[in-house]
Amino acid sequence: MVSLASGPVVLIGAGNMGGALLSGWLKKGVAGSSIIVVDPGPSDAMMSLICESGATHLTQAPTDKTAGILFLAIKPQLMDAVLPPLKPIVGPQTVVVSIAAGKTLSGIEALLGKSAAIRAMPNTPAMVGRGVTGAYANEVVTEQQRSLVETLLKVSGPVEWVATEADIDAVTAVSGSGPAYVFYLVECMAEAGRKAGLPADLAMRLARETVAGAGELLHQSPEEASRLRKNVTSPGGTTAAALSVLMADEGMQPLFDKAIAAAKKRAEELAV
Repeated sequence: MVSLASGPVVLIGAGNMGGALLSGWLKKGVAGSSIIVVDPGPSDAMMSLICESGATHLTQAPTDKTAGILFLAIKPQLMDAVLPPLKPIVGPQTVVVSIAAGKTLSGIEALLGKSAAIRAMPNTPAMVGRGVTGAYANEVVTEQQRSLVETLLKVSGPVEWVATEADIDAVTAVSGSGPAYVFYLVECMAEAGRKAGLPADLAMRLARETVAGAGELLHQSPEEASRLRKNVTSPGGTTAAALSVLMADEGMQPLFDKAIAAAKKRAEELAV
C-alpha cells in the first residue's frame, strides 16, 4: 500500500496517459479513496474504473481540498485555461507533477505560483505498463516528495532522473517520441518485405512480431544491445549483409542523429 499522508492525489485529466497512471496506481495499492480525478468528460471505461475504485470524480477542481500531489495530465495548450483555477488547492506541502510536453516549470509557476514541481516525460507504452519516464525536480522538491512521485510514476515503467530541465528536451526526443520511430521501423521492414516478394499482410505480421519479440528479449536480457546484435550476426551471413547497409557511413546512425536533433530542437521551440 502506498501512503499518501500529505494529502490526496489530484489527477487533472483522465485521457490516455492520465488513465494509464490511474490504472497503475490502483493496481499498485493506492487507495481509490485518496484519489480525485478532475475531467469534464472521461470515457465510459475510465468512469467505470473511477467508480469501482472508490476514487472521486469531479468535472472541476475542488475548492475545499489541498492536494498532496497535483498531477497535470492535460495537453500543454490547455494549461493557460486550466491551471489558474487550481491555485487554491496548491499548498505549502503540495508537489506539482506535469507530464505535458513543452510546458516548462517556469511556465507552470507563472500560472500556479511557486511550488515544489516536477516535470516528467513518459511515453505511450505506459498504457501497457512498459513505458519509461524521464523526470526533473526543481530545487523545492524534498527527497520524500521525489521518492513518492517516483513510486507513482514507476507504475508504468522505470523512471530516469535528469540533472537539468533542459535535458527533458533530449528525453522527449529519444524516448518521448521514440515509440513512433519504432512503429515506423515496422512499417519500413514490412514494406521492404513486400518488395522482396512476400504478401503485404504476411510481411507486416513478420515485422510486427519480430520487433515486439526483439524488444522483449532486450527487456529480459542482461546483455547490452550491441552484444544481442552480435549474437544474431554470423560472419558472412544474411544478417551481416543487411547490417553492412544499415551501419554504413550513410546508414541508420547519421539518420538517427539528424532525427533526434530535429525532435530536440522542436521541443526547445515549443517550451514555454
